[in-house]
Parts: sequence; structure tokens; C-alpha cells
Amino acid sequence: MPAPTPMPHTHWSRVVAIGTGLVALASVLVLAFLWPSVTAEPKDLPLAVAGSGDAAQVAQVEAGIAEHAPDAFTFVEVEDRTAAVDAIETREAYGAVVLGAQPEVLTASAASPVVAPMLAGLQPALQAQVDAALAAQAAPADAQVTVGLTDVVPLSADDARGTTMAAASFPLVLGGMIGGIAISTLVVGVWRRVTGLVVYSVAGGTAIAGILHALGGLQGAFWGDAGVVALTLFGIGAVITGAVALLGTRGIAVGPVLFLLVANPLSGAQLPVEFMARPWGEVGQWMPPGASSTLLRDLSYFPRADVALLWSVLAGWAALGLLLSTLGHFKNRGAATAEALHEASEDDEHEVHGRHVAELAGD
Repeated sequence: MPAPTPMPHTHWSRVVAIGTGLVALASVLVLAFLWPSVTAEPKDLPLAVAGSGDAAQVAQVEAGIAEHAPDAFTFVEVEDRTAAVDAIETREAYGAVVLGAQPEVLTASAASPVVAPMLAGLQPALQAQVDAALAAQAAPADAQVTVGLTDVVPLSADDARGTTMAAASFPLVLGGMIGGIAISTLVVGVWRRVTGLVVYSVAGGTAIAGILHALGGLQGAFWGDAGVVALTLFGIGAVITGAVALLGTRGIAVGPVLFLLVANPLSGAQLPVEFMARPWGEVGQWMPPGASSTLLRDLSYFPRADVALLWSVLAGWAALGLLLSTLGHFKNRGAATAEALHEASEDDEHEVHGRHVAELAGD
């Protein structure tokens, strides 16, 4: 029996090229994950201001806030406290400043645990303005007015810092990628892959939503949250299986590049989209991680918010995955049949060879 031919050693230039390429890949990964948080700064956060018809006071307060936090806020003027609360609950503003006889700063920690402390920091500045106004009017000492601070949409007591909801985005991205890549490599047949992905997404959506509810991260209706998770898993996984159907195994790379390196850092799960350089924050909301993160937050804490666009984004990615799978099906139609015929012919050859060996043994 001839000795096996030894494999030749890898050429030194190839070793250096591989090492350099891996360093470049690691650098891109680090940059993709750290860039949004390192460069983040608040800009144009919507803040409602209720002035009770006193335009001069509104202008004075807005000027004071702009001086206290330059470029951080954009002002949404509303009539009164009720309108301010309405703007917060419909996600038109992160918080509000209420003027008048009972001045107050309204926050919503459920909207963003990062923005809420910023808004709370406006309370001392507003208090200083109120005190200065009273002093200018020579008001008596007992006429002191205290600026209130109210969290109108607080986080759940089970997730008081919002860490569970913020951390859920990355596992959803990994879950969608794992489903798409595993099914693409283990299942043969375009529509069998789609069916397998549907089963995986429905079961995964139910299980993951159950975990997040048990940990206190989600507060919405269970089946609504499960539907969001399932649609996210399917949208990510279907794009991967569709790319594989069109491009072959090279299509697997679509998942890590598109969803891990691009979509996940821009999702806004950790920081509001207003903290990111434009237009990247808005772009992130048009991708599955960003849309699902915002949608789960709205379903949990802001039932009055308009979520039609977010549902449409997730449905659009699922439809894109199905479209890619359909195109791949027509492109490769007959390939599975040809492969099956080839395997069948090999089986026939083995059977004939086996019979021939048996006949010789009998002789």
C-alpha cells in the first residue's frame, strides 16, 4: 500500500497574508461595535415645552436649556401638561418641561435610560430660572415655587435599569444568523429551508419572548412580543437562506456582514438614534435589529405609539428573504433532481458490483 503523500507546507508569504487579513477583520469588528458608542453625543432630542400661552417665558426657558446643553434638544411646543404627556406617550418627545404656576420636568426612563437622567438634569437649571424670576418680581419669601420632577413612563421594577431589553438585541441578531446559516448548511431544497426556518422562527420567538418576559425585560402582550421576535428571526434567517439559494455557500457571508457588522451597531438598542451621526441612526431603524428593538420597547411601554412602520420593516425583510429564495429556486431548478439521479446511478452501480462479487464468490 503506497504511503500517503505529505501535504506541502504553507508558503511563508501566505502565512503573513492570512495573519494580516485576520488582524484587519478583527479591527473591523472592534470598530463596528465601538464606533457608535465612542462617537455618540446627544443631538436634536425631541423635548416638549408646555408654556400655557406665555410665549416670552417659553422662549426664555428654551434659550436657557440651549445654553445648558447646546444642540442636545429640539423643542416641540405644546399647550399644557396633558399635551406634554401625550407627546411622550406617543413617542413624539423623550420628555417635557412644563411651565406656569406648577413648573415640572417630565421624563420617561422607559424611552431611554440614557436620556432620562439628562432631562432630570434640567430640573436644577429650571429651578434657578424660576427663583431668579421670583426675585426679580420681589416676591415674598413664602412664595417660593419648587420645580417638580416626574417619570411619567418608568421602567419595570423587574428591569429598573433597562439592561435586559437593551441586551436582547444582540442575541436576536445571533439567533437569526444561527437559524439561517444552520438551515442553509443542513437542509437541502429551497422550500424545505423556508419551512425549516418558519418552524425555527415560530418556536424561537415563543421561547425567547418567554425568557424575556420571565426576566422582566418585556411588559407587552406575550403573543405580540413573540410575533416581533419570530419575525425578526425569520427576516434575518430568510435573507441568509435566500442569499445561499442565489449565491451558494458564499451567501452565508451576507449574515455577518449585513446584520452583525452594519445593522446591530446601528440598532439603537443601547443608545437612542439621535446619539448617532446622521443618517446612520435612521438607517438602523430600517433594519431588523433596530426595528425590532424599538418595536419591543413601544409594545412594552408606549402602547399609544404608532408602530405600523416598524411592523412593515420587519415584514419587508421577511418578504425580501422569500423573494431571494424564490429567485434561487428558479435559478437552481432541477439541480436537486440531477443530484438525486446521480446518487441513484451510483447506488445501481454499487448494487451491480455487489452482485458480480457475490457470483464470483459462489463460483
